[in-house]
Amino acid sequence: MSARALAIQVLARVRATDAYLNVVLDTMLSESPLKDPRDAALVTELAYGATRRQLALDYAIARFADRKLDSMEDRVLAALRVGAYQLFHTRVPARAAVAETVQALKDLGIARAAGFVNAILRKLAELPGPPLPQEGDVAEYLSIRESHPRWLVERWIRHFGRERAEAMLVADNQTPPIVVRVNTTKVTRDSLLAQLREVGLEVQPTTVSPVGIILPSLGRLEDVYGYSEGLWQVQDEAAQLVGVYAAFPETARVLDACAAPGGKACHLAEAHEVVAADLHANKLPKIESEAKRLGLQGRLHAVAHDATQPLPAELGEFHAVLVDAPCSGLGTLRRHPELRYRRKEEDIGRLASLQRRVLENCQEGVPPGGLLVYAVCTTEPQEGQDQVDMFLRSHPEWTAEPPVLQGVKLPQSQAWLRTLPGPEGWDGFFAARLRKLY
Repeated sequence: MSARALAIQVLARVRATDAYLNVVLDTMLSESPLKDPRDAALVTELAYGATRRQLALDYAIARFADRKLDSMEDRVLAALRVGAYQLFHTRVPARAAVAETVQALKDLGIARAAGFVNAILRKLAELPGPPLPQEGDVAEYLSIRESHPRWLVERWIRHFGRERAEAMLVADNQTPPIVVRVNTTKVTRDSLLAQLREVGLEVQPTTVSPVGIILPSLGRLEDVYGYSEGLWQVQDEAAQLVGVYAAFPETARVLDACAAPGGKACHLAEAHEVVAADLHANKLPKIESEAKRLGLQGRLHAVAHDATQPLPAELGEFHAVLVDAPCSGLGTLRRHPELRYRRKEEDIGRLASLQRRVLENCQEGVPPGGLLVYAVCTTEPQEGQDQVDMFLRSHPEWTAEPPVLQGVKLPQSQAWLRTLPGPEGWDGFFAARLRKLY
């Protein structure tokens, strides 16, 4: 199967099943291995690129299609998006982009649609660039240009102003760097940087996180030096900062109440005994497997538990709790571009209610003098600062207590950790560190 045919299959399956793009892509690359590593890179670029630019591509395709896009068969629409993405966003010659995309459709057994796809792609190839609406309607213009739903564009402009909102939209369409967190139980960051450079990798330290390293674009991460030895774990710099910001005392026994996929639980387990709890029992083996790879299995215990319910007494007492709450995920759209088209504005209020239940329940399990860190990977104040402000107003026994850190200057807004997508290269996160006074 050609790279373009596989990319079409990936996009079609994501559309048909509402699965995560990264999961479908990884699965299909393993099921249909390509001979040339460059082909795997092309599949990845086409799948992610066409998803990130989907609204703009659809806006262009709709100009020449004689039927509604929603009525098209999954693989036909995927082929149009893959072809249009190559025309507008890659250096592939227009003639090759059209011909090879149409051939891929034929290879997939959909020759009946080849003429339809060929005609539209040839018309798109004649355009000087992707068509866009008039700039007079700022939200509509940015929505199409940067392929984010209009409601989200309007919300970001309202919360952050046009300039920052536009920077966030642009950042969401960039390929995120590969960032790993050093396993400090085995190696220092300086030592691992030196070791990675010795094996020929161009790596650099993260700008704020004291334990992060940025890797170059690579193939299978499992083949990179240090993976099998458990020297590092993949984790975005903003997510690393949550563990740094938590600054739990070394003697603290810690509960990670919503632990999957386990990056923060493993980070905390480098210095603490951690109980990693999650509602979904099927996600626990992966957390345990990562802890074992990192040599942290003696410090991390995974259990199935619904954080909206009281903590089982048999789990014992915790000195500190991390509530990495279920959220809209709107701070991670560059990594999960399909999410921007699935989220609805009403989801934010629904998730805020769920977060409130989780926070209320978890705070009950913290003894006087203990700490709780509430974190979400979203840009939305309703899920972040507003949530914590409401909690503190109704709980006078709690207070905000930002950490005192030596040699690390975190991106903070008042007492809170706050990162946004943008030129800084981060995902969007919010975290609040709270102390129970009595």
